[in-house]
Amino acid sequence: MNHHRKLVPNYRGVKYTGVQLPLETQPWLHGKKRSLQSRRQSHRQTAQQLQQLVERYEWSWPGRTVYFFSDLHADAEALTASLVASGGVRLKARDRRQLKLTGEGKRAQFLIGGDCFDKGPSNLELLKTLNKLHRRGADMRILAGNHDVRVMLGMRSVNRRDAPGCEHFFIRMGAKAVPFLKELNDRYLGRAHHLKNVPGKKQCRQRLYPPDRWFDEFPLAVAELLPQKVIDKELQRVREKQVDFEQRCEEAGLSIRRAYAAALQWQRLFLRDKGEFSWFYKRMRLAMRKGSFLFVHAGLDNNIAHLIDQNGVKQLNREFKKQLKGDPMRFYYGPVANAIRTKYRPGDRQLTGAGARQVHANDMHVIVHGHKSMRNGQRITMRKSIVHFECDVTLDRHSRARDGLKGAGAGVTIIRPDKKILGISTDHPYVKVFDPNNLLGSGV
Repeated sequence: MNHHRKLVPNYRGVKYTGVQLPLETQPWLHGKKRSLQSRRQSHRQTAQQLQQLVERYEWSWPGRTVYFFSDLHADAEALTASLVASGGVRLKARDRRQLKLTGEGKRAQFLIGGDCFDKGPSNLELLKTLNKLHRRGADMRILAGNHDVRVMLGMRSVNRRDAPGCEHFFIRMGAKAVPFLKELNDRYLGRAHHLKNVPGKKQCRQRLYPPDRWFDEFPLAVAELLPQKVIDKELQRVREKQVDFEQRCEEAGLSIRRAYAAALQWQRLFLRDKGEFSWFYKRMRLAMRKGSFLFVHAGLDNNIAHLIDQNGVKQLNREFKKQLKGDPMRFYYGPVANAIRTKYRPGDRQLTGAGARQVHANDMHVIVHGHKSMRNGQRITMRKSIVHFECDVTLDRHSRARDGLKGAGAGVTIIRPDKKILGISTDHPYVKVFDPNNLLGSGV
């Protein structure tokens, strides 16, 4: 199990994180179903299929190490522990402000794979830790996640009436928005005078909730984008969340006026040029390519494959930025946003063999993504001949409690220029080592 022991990062300051990290290595496929998803065939058959794909398509590797972290969900402690797990950051005390780059970290790239928001315990503390990492000199990139985009569209829709049919985006966030609103209120709006210019309850509801006419306008507006079954489900969800939202606010000690004021505060912090967190969405992109590796939050479909084939990843990111600032409804329910929310389910936009061939034709053979929560560390699956590394290792404490995972979470996927991939997680006893030159090894 330990022939790759030298690949284990030097966890500098792990004693300050409260997590236990693996100290020995294991060939990736020896993790069996915990490391490789098998569909309707044995583990050996699936491993052989993976071997055939690796041999068929020669991978171009990044010129320097990439640390991939995904689905941090407002847990700054999980982020800090994961940074230590990468070996790219050292921690000198329990205070996250004491983090510093190691020599390896100065040479590497830190890629945040989306879903920084929601669930908790603190959206703002997570963002401050990310900004601290950037100011320490890290080459940090941020990918868009469905939670990040949904929060932006929801908060931006407050008081915005220039996009008919989109007035539901705030309430569509539902109960998930309440902890963030509470955090904004407590951090920035704690005094009575902060509500001086905030209208009464009735007007606040009108500015936060979609008008009655929306329930008639929305089906017409999205008829060409969504099937009727999805439209009906969306209408039902909005009705349910309208009923639930104010009750959740009351449980959190948040009046509807304070919820409205907090949404406006979010706009000041994130959307104004000099806002404290305006850097977050400015740095965000949809995808990043390194050699044969494409990094996205969720996955691909034929539309994205075609856009990449026609114009490349840089143009795809430009299109994402353009649509993010445009009609929110056509963006969120359209093909570009599918890359931040697909789980390759029948209702999602599909990746077929034709799309996969376009991806391979552009020398991209590996998708590295998050979005799909794993309970035993990172996992490989294959979809339409494209190798996918699933890297959402369930980091935040609320998701861990929901899934029955013990202890604090930490994890990172490391793509190395020496043609090895490491999967590190608190939920697998070994560092998983993917070595294409010794893929099957013994014991498979």
